[in-house]
Amino acid sequence: MKLKRELGLRDLTLFVIACIVGTRWVASAAHAGPGSILLWLLAALFFAVPLAVATAALTVRHPDAGGLYVWTRHDFGPWHAFLAFWVYWMGIAIWFPSAAMFYMSIAFSALGPGYEHLATSRTYLLIASLAAIWIALGTNLVGVKIGKWTENLGASASWVLGAMLVTVASLAWRKRGMAAPFHLLPGHDWGTVNFLATIAYAMTGLEMAGLMGAEIRDPERDLRRAAWISSVFVTVFYAGTTMALLVLLRPENISELNGLAEAGAEAGRVLGVTWFPPVIAVLVMATAIGQFGGFGASVSRMPYAAGVDHLLPAAFAKIHPRWATPYISILIFGGLASVLLIALQFGDTIRGAYQTLVSLMVIAGFLPYLYMFGSAWKVGKRLSALSGWTVTVLAILCSIVPTEEIHNVWLFEFKLAAGTFAVILSAWLVYRRAAAIESR
Repeated sequence: MKLKRELGLRDLTLFVIACIVGTRWVASAAHAGPGSILLWLLAALFFAVPLAVATAALTVRHPDAGGLYVWTRHDFGPWHAFLAFWVYWMGIAIWFPSAAMFYMSIAFSALGPGYEHLATSRTYLLIASLAAIWIALGTNLVGVKIGKWTENLGASASWVLGAMLVTVASLAWRKRGMAAPFHLLPGHDWGTVNFLATIAYAMTGLEMAGLMGAEIRDPERDLRRAAWISSVFVTVFYAGTTMALLVLLRPENISELNGLAEAGAEAGRVLGVTWFPPVIAVLVMATAIGQFGGFGASVSRMPYAAGVDHLLPAAFAKIHPRWATPYISILIFGGLASVLLIALQFGDTIRGAYQTLVSLMVIAGFLPYLYMFGSAWKVGKRLSALSGWTVTVLAILCSIVPTEEIHNVWLFEFKLAAGTFAVILSAWLVYRRAAAIESR
């Protein structure tokens, strides 16, 4: 039983958009001020474009399931491939619980005053987050032919959300002007340095298409087109929606957690459109489910590939006889994300742990790019590799710079160091065990 090639140009383009677009980053960018618009453009030029070039070239060379894992194994050997896969996979697992809670909080806040209490209720957020995760993973569990519509819906919702925010912001601008003075250059402080990593991380996700290489109908023809279309859209989306929020509200009045809900409420007040905030809530939920589906479907292909190579138990390499999906890999990933989501409820407040989670997932998310751009260098995409390496290293360094929300700097740095070390150590232990079993 093999994976089926179900993704054409349209589905692939929407799949990539669903994986990249994260509405959570728009409020963070607007909170940082108008200078973040320039950062979006620079991130697109020096990271998103090189990432698109590298992903397209490597997927065409190796149109197999697993993408990053397969590329690294071919160019650097099995241990480095396993390390890249494990760190990347764990980074997405760390991302899932924080993102789920975040998106559901935004959605509840945007529904209006009558539902704001749900945005601070751990019980309601937990139930809604688990439901969103398993709806997204469930549709992809029963086949790409069905699951792709989850990603298509999420990507389409991002188009609608971006167009609506820009439209209402334009109307508000004509009616009362911009909420704050506009300046092109970002601020010069440690908070901006840390935010550089977040901006770069928000541009990641295109490589997810490479993980689905075995399910793309014509990788050589379609992936390059999908990469360029999605890169342009994502850049316009992030820059346009950030500008829209800054037209409606001053940066200091935009919450990194609930900025979209606040902007929706302000647009409703200025323009007298009471239906706008609930529509934002529905669109945010749709984009979130699309992103969960895209991430869950694509990252499950890496443990599947590692299972085929006998570096993980044989169950990971199983393909469902009817659905033609690596269903064990998807179920295990969903289970891990759910456990981490529940574990997140204990201890600190949601806001208190947010910055540490963001920094840790940026580090885990970017480390594998060192291998990916190394493979791009070997395939001849050297300008893209140099640009990608530079941004990757810069993002990792920027992510360890604490923001003003961090009061105990040493504890913050310790958590990042311990978390990164734990992920790498766990990869080494699992790999050594698999190697020992294979050698018997």
